[in-house]
Amino acid sequence: MEGGGGASNGGMLYHEVQESKLCAVHCVNTVLQGPFFSEFDLAALASDLDRTERQMMLGSATGDFLPHLSHNVSLDGDFSIQVLQKALEVWDLQVIPLDSPVAEPAQIDPELENAFICHLEDHWFCIRKVNGEWYNFDSLYAAPEHLSKFYLSAYLDSLKGFGWSIFLVRGNFPKECPMTSSEASNGYGQWLSPEDAERITKSCNSASNPRAGRTRQLSDPRVQYGDEDEDLKAAIAASLMDSTPEIKTEVGTLENENKNANAETS
Repeated sequence: MEGGGGASNGGMLYHEVQESKLCAVHCVNTVLQGPFFSEFDLAALASDLDRTERQMMLGSATGDFLPHLSHNVSLDGDFSIQVLQKALEVWDLQVIPLDSPVAEPAQIDPELENAFICHLEDHWFCIRKVNGEWYNFDSLYAAPEHLSKFYLSAYLDSLKGFGWSIFLVRGNFPKECPMTSSEASNGYGQWLSPEDAERITKSCNSASNPRAGRTRQLSDPRVQYGDEDEDLKAAIAASLMDSTPEIKTEVGTLENENKNANAETS
């Protein structure tokens, strides 16, 4: 399969721990292995998608489309698969349903791929191969959890059995992300060595941490939250109304930088 399995970021793993309902942001960033997107970046993409859908639906005869509501982001930060697809398209990555015919090879030999996105109700997480090893980057976990190649297939089958939607991610994954303190200061992102990740996972499992239990996640994958961050709700609502031109510019810059990088390496 195409890039993504080779050594990157000095052998470090990038993981984000759950913040509010921002698991879609965490999922995108762990697929990319770096703090590339914020909730406001995804909100800008959602706004673009809403505007396109509104233009298409206003002229139709159906009456089930509510133009004043966003169909791609809720006020508490839950994003649609279309938003995740648009974000990853910036990096020339494709998001493909695992049950589609084009993904049939991945159904047979998932270990030959590089990344999967998993979704059920309001929770997203990614399973990613980094430096030749597979990890579960679920943001409910304190650290990425290592998965053997044998267990990967069984785990994906278990998720499907519990009703999870699984998407395959293909393309040329970013090889490096500058590990500066400013770029990792979003409050929930961290760089870990595989050894540190294993130590944290073992510590959480031995302490019976409810966040670290895979059985709990499979049997009851819905994420329970306390009071939502009102500032976050207000900021996302404002970004949807304002179309956030500054954020669009930043996403456009990311796209241009990625295209330039691809041109230099081709």
